[in-house]
Amino acid sequence: MKIKDRIALQFSLIVASILIVFSVVVYSISSNYRQEEFYDRLTNKARTTARLLVQVDEVDKKLLKIIDRNTLTALADEKVLVFDEDDKLIYASVDDKQLTYRRYLLEEIRLNKHIETTEGTNEVVGLYYEEGSEPLIVIASAFDRFGRSKLSNLGNTLLWGLLVGIGITVLLGIYFAGNSLRPIAHINDQVSTITARNLKQRLDEGNRRDEIAQLAINFNTVLERLHQAFEQQRSFVSHASHELRTPLAALKSEVQLAERFVKDDPEIQEIFHNLSSDTERLISITNSLLFLARSFENISQMTTTQVRIEDVTFFAKDELLTVHPTYRIYIDYENLPAEETHTIIQGNEELLKRVVLNLMDNACKYSPDQTARVLFSTDATYCTLKVIDNGIGIDPADQPYIFDPFYRASNATTYSGFGIGLSICQRIVDIHGGTLTVKSRKGQGSTFTIQLKHI
Repeated sequence: MKIKDRIALQFSLIVASILIVFSVVVYSISSNYRQEEFYDRLTNKARTTARLLVQVDEVDKKLLKIIDRNTLTALADEKVLVFDEDDKLIYASVDDKQLTYRRYLLEEIRLNKHIETTEGTNEVVGLYYEEGSEPLIVIASAFDRFGRSKLSNLGNTLLWGLLVGIGITVLLGIYFAGNSLRPIAHINDQVSTITARNLKQRLDEGNRRDEIAQLAINFNTVLERLHQAFEQQRSFVSHASHELRTPLAALKSEVQLAERFVKDDPEIQEIFHNLSSDTERLISITNSLLFLARSFENISQMTTTQVRIEDVTFFAKDELLTVHPTYRIYIDYENLPAEETHTIIQGNEELLKRVVLNLMDNACKYSPDQTARVLFSTDATYCTLKVIDNGIGIDPADQPYIFDPFYRASNATTYSGFGIGLSICQRIVDIHGGTLTVKSRKGQGSTFTIQLKHI
């Protein structure tokens, strides 16, 4: 889960929890307040009925029943019962056929003097009235129609308010989380564009005061140190290779000159021949190192033109066959291009030719029949070139490292080479924004695939 989504979720859960707790507390307090208020009303009604019945001689039971019915109009299923000391019913505000009460309730009232309880959906108040000549037990019960209706309305209001509040909270959480993390997303987009080819690029440091700005500043500091380390490494390899070229060229000339004076001595001549071969190898390694060191230099000034990949391949084939006439190279289309421009690449012709030449050279060199096949294919976005051989193949354990400089597969050590060619190929393809991959099985050949965007 993304940090933005996690923050929005946590924010929503926190606010939703607060709203739920608030709604439950408000509803519970209101419910308790309604019940207590209703109990007070029932208590007052019970006490008033008892007083009218005992202390006012002008009020008889019929008149009192009329009064009760008119003063309990806000209630439902209301009734007031009065019992004497012998638990005999002496007054009821309703008809006898509607009377229902629990006998043990009278003993409980007599014991506790005042009780508040419920019976079904009705609230019940029991009162032990002692202000007359003899004690009375008064029971008043009713259903709080208006109070419960108001409580129900409050519950619905809280529920809808809770749902709307949670919905607004989720939307605001997503908005504010995204807005707060937008600078980080901007930094992430900038970081994703930084590669070994553009280490000079720096992140936007914003206001240079908040935590995100400090992160950008620290990252830029790390980039600067990394760029310096890369530059020092490239500078060392470049200068070392350049400085080695002159004495190696002089050594080669001196060895060739010395060979002329030892033609009569085959043993010494063989020694000088070996020296000449080793010097050639050193010169080749030095040139490769120099190219490797400079492969990322002045990339922005690299000359690029629209290059047709078939032309580059045929040029590379002709150049390779000039040096190795025994090689056999077959070029074909895996599928015909839908458009004429689908095989045109924006790039440097010489560098691309070097890539194709190196791959074809390796394919022929490592194949027993010295044969390589080159296949072209295109789609709406990419132009693909495959170099296929039926040679010695590459062990799966070696495949992750074959593009590392000077790495050679375990089964390739008996062949001539320095382990630099594939590294150079990968760097050139990377400079052109493409990919270079390999599929191979030991003893069954290899397929190197170059994929580049066409214009």
